[in-house]
Amino acid sequence: MSITAKELVTAEELWAMAEVPGKQLELIDGEIVEVAGAGVLHGLIVELVLRILGAFVRERNLGLVLPDNTACILRREPDAVRIPDTAFVSWERLRPYGIPQGFLPLAPDLAVEVVSPNDSAEEVYTKVHEYLEAGTMMVWVLWPTRRSITVYGPQGAITELGPADSIDGGDVLSGFREMVSAFFATPVEPDTEAEPVRS
Repeated sequence: MSITAKELVTAEELWAMAEVPGKQLELIDGEIVEVAGAGVLHGLIVELVLRILGAFVRERNLGLVLPDNTACILRREPDAVRIPDTAFVSWERLRPYGIPQGFLPLAPDLAVEVVSPNDSAEEVYTKVHEYLEAGTMMVWVLWPTRRSITVYGPQGAITELGPADSIDGGDVLSGFREMVSAFFATPVEPDTEAEPVRS
């Protein structure tokens, strides 16, 4: 499909497009925007978030934790489709849809974004508010350089948490609590100069 710069695209048309290896596409007000590839540190942190949230949600069978290639339809006419780095959606909200073959047809209960070095503050802020306006109850923004998390909640509540703080799931993931530092506990290269083991 050939798309001109001014032609608006629907979520269904985006889904039907051929995949391009190494590229992810989002829709902002019906216009296609290419999402830049992520770096290694970004990927490791996303994997940690997915593992921590996934373990909690699966143990209690609360819903689905979605990886960072899963797109969500946030708005229609013009369509907005975003790809959070990690997302949680409850069974209760999924019930009318089942497990979709295509994009998630609603905003997730929780959206998680990991900030990359090339992300501007304006881009992050815009995406957070798109989630909240679409019905997402909570957004976590992880800042790798500061090892901190900004939590955006209902009624405009904003909480800044440092590595020594703990984060909870609020009404979205009741009972969840974890140290902020756990989300940044990336692997450490083993000491290659350690003394050999003596028999």
